Amino acid sequence: MSQLIIGLTGGIGSGKSTVADKFNALGIDTIDADIIAREVVMPGMPAYEAMISYFGKAIVSEDGQLDRGKLRQLVFSDEEKKTWLNNLLHPIIREEMISQCRKAKSDYCLLAIPLLVENQLFNLVDQVLVIDVEEEIQLARAAKRDNSQLDGIRKIMASQVSRNERLKHADQIIDNNGSSRDLDEQVKKLDDFYIKLAKKQTKA
Repeated sequence: MSQLIIGLTGGIGSGKSTVADKFNALGIDTIDADIIAREVVMPGMPAYEAMISYFGKAIVSEDGQLDRGKLRQLVFSDEEKKTWLNNLLHPIIREEMISQCRKAKSDYCLLAIPLLVENQLFNLVDQVLVIDVEEEIQLARAAKRDNSQLDGIRKIMASQVSRNERLKHADQIIDNNGSSRDLDEQVKKLDDFYIKLAKKQTKA
């Protein structure tokens, strides 16, 4: 079991997956809340069955998978349905994140939670690592990655906490405005720091 859990977070297009991959390449176990959120609603899972019972088969695509687009439409403007869905999924996702962190074998592990600050999940982690990027760069990267319209990306950014608010909660910050080489150097320094911190916790 890892002695230290690092909460990795950042806004859309900040480069969370890229940073997580770089830590993973150094042998660090990474747990991704987004992947868990997809896994817990796979066909046959209890959450999947509960959602069909509540929303009906309209949220199921032809291949039997959850149609996320239709689900978003159903809950977007209906607070009651949105609350029901959050009350169903959040505890399940939370328990799975905790379970996977307990199984991590590296000295420390990364728990990537895009909405860590928004959902106040600080009690799940020992340190908060924020990936910081200027908003214009964030916008361009997110639009290019998802092949999305800028207006849609701006709406997502507006729904998340501000850059300044996120930085207030950071124990460590990675500046992802520069080159891949800059990123590598920052990740390596933090890896050294986290390993030393984990060993201190083991002795404590």
